[in-house]
Amino acid sequence: MNPKLRPLDVRPITHEDAPYILLRDPQQISEHQLLVPQPLAAVLAYFDGRHAIDAMLTRFEARYRITLPADAVAQLVEALDEAAMLENGRAEARRAEVLDAFRRAPYRQPALAGAGYPGDGKALWRVLQDYLESSESAEAPIDWSKPVGVLSPHIDYPRGGKVYADVWKHAAQAAREAELVILLGTDHYGGELFTLTRQSYATPYGVLPTDTAIVDRLAAVLGEDEAFAGELRHRGEHSLELVAVWLHHMREGRPVPVVPILTGSFHGFMVNGDTPHADPRIAAALSVLAEAATGKRTLVIASGDLAHVGPAFGGAPLDGAARRTLRAADDELIAAMCDGDAGAFFSSIRRVHDRNNVCGVAPIYLTLRLLGESRGTQAGYAVCPADDEDTSVVTVTGMLFR
Repeated sequence: MNPKLRPLDVRPITHEDAPYILLRDPQQISEHQLLVPQPLAAVLAYFDGRHAIDAMLTRFEARYRITLPADAVAQLVEALDEAAMLENGRAEARRAEVLDAFRRAPYRQPALAGAGYPGDGKALWRVLQDYLESSESAEAPIDWSKPVGVLSPHIDYPRGGKVYADVWKHAAQAAREAELVILLGTDHYGGELFTLTRQSYATPYGVLPTDTAIVDRLAAVLGEDEAFAGELRHRGEHSLELVAVWLHHMREGRPVPVVPILTGSFHGFMVNGDTPHADPRIAAALSVLAEAATGKRTLVIASGDLAHVGPAFGGAPLDGAARRTLRAADDELIAAMCDGDAGAFFSSIRRVHDRNNVCGVAPIYLTLRLLGESRGTQAGYAVCPADDEDTSVVTVTGMLFR
């Protein structure tokens, strides 16, 4: 047996004053989480499908000059297998079972209701209204002769609430009058450029029905297997959910057809010399969406945050100079968005190899491409703390594109 790890969320943590690696499954095929002691966790590098346990032990000892007990690695393999974290028949069977249940459900259940925000519609309405009433943003008039766009954060509401309120209050008419909404959200764990679902999204206000005819047309040009390979990530991914709640709130609970799309990493374009502008899959998907938007009041929502910097994200602590540099980099991106310039937006990120870990690269770029000639109006900006020492931050902004 040559064990191979499935794609997992891997995070270092401290538990009872000892260092561990936390393993979680973004697709939630299994709800188990595993804590692996940090010294043992290094052997996970050999869980690549090419090494049996004996070979792992030999390679590990040669590299680290440490002898691992064979039974410890065997127990790790058994725990990973039971948690469906290995690529094997058990995980495939479990995935098929979970996927079938997800697709048969009447809608996608809100993953964060009752935790990230109130699960009761009346309580949620009061929370979001409080944010809106404290905002000085003004509603913008909308000309529906072409699609309209919104950039919304997807950070948690307590930290990003003011920016959410600023942009959604500014985009109130667009949200209220839209006849079709295309939702483009960061896929925090996916490598595929586009991940689709035919499942509808529920909020505490009701259900936003997915336009499955448009999803079918997208799947036809992307390929069914690739388009739905990571569909289960829709269950737990927060990027679409948090903006869908705001959209539904601004519509006072009225439904509207949506096309929920998780957008994967653009890292390949950062390193291989290619550009997203030349990618035929992106062009094909955008062509389908542009055709679907024809003749409808269409709102395109990019769910994305900006920078993620500091020790919480593997970087150096931020001091005053670093914060000024960060703000200048954000201002460059915001200027490109205000110009509606997808190429300049992406070039600004690739030039510095995305050193600020911009979380909304794909949804923002795709929104700018889909809208074509447009101008953006900024609505809100915040620097949100990301650790207790205030040496790590996440930056967010809002934008209305017309």
